[in-house]
Amino acid sequence: MAELFVIRHAQASFGAADYDRLSDLGHRQSRALGLALAERGVRPDAVAVGTQRRHRETLEGILTGLGMDMTPQVHPGLNEFDFTALLNARFRDAPAPDNMHTDRKSHFRTLRDTVLAWQRGEIKDPPETWAAFTARVESARQSLLHRDARQVLAVSSGGPIGQLVAATLGTPPDRQIELQLQARNCGVTRFVYSARGAFFFHGFNETPHITAATEKELLTYS
Repeated sequence: MAELFVIRHAQASFGAADYDRLSDLGHRQSRALGLALAERGVRPDAVAVGTQRRHRETLEGILTGLGMDMTPQVHPGLNEFDFTALLNARFRDAPAPDNMHTDRKSHFRTLRDTVLAWQRGEIKDPPETWAAFTARVESARQSLLHRDARQVLAVSSGGPIGQLVAATLGTPPDRQIELQLQARNCGVTRFVYSARGAFFFHGFNETPHITAATEKELLTYS
């Protein structure tokens, strides 16, 4: 059986003009994860990212920690859904909650309810339909199953990772957002698969780079 490691990006720049870049802490998180994976003998045969900057920067830090230099496969199915545009679509004709895009508690509370409405088809003209999102995530999953690889490592975001787990376990759609909101920065989700098509969930949201001594600094969710 081969292993697929799907890693949520390191801390990005929540509340900044450009969210899609790592914070200074995010760069430290990604390098720390690479070092921890190296200690556990992880040596990926293939790596992949979405098209987002925070994915690429996270992979660069992980590879630095691993002491490896690899060119990633790029697949847009690993990209996060456009949560800003989705929230704006939901509140296009209604008052939005205060600080929806800048206050963490307000943002994630509103995002949960918005995703549930999105899944039910209740948001008019969303930036992407729920069906399109799940289809591209599945396309990314299929592209990562290299027959000649022992270990594959991909960097993605909380939304696609939550969907990968939910789809693999056959859960109702609403479990996707519950999983997404638990996702830690640089959390590792693992699957195993075979050349014959078997694909199994094997671990969620693991943080091998975090210890009791580093938890206060390195454990973040947004």
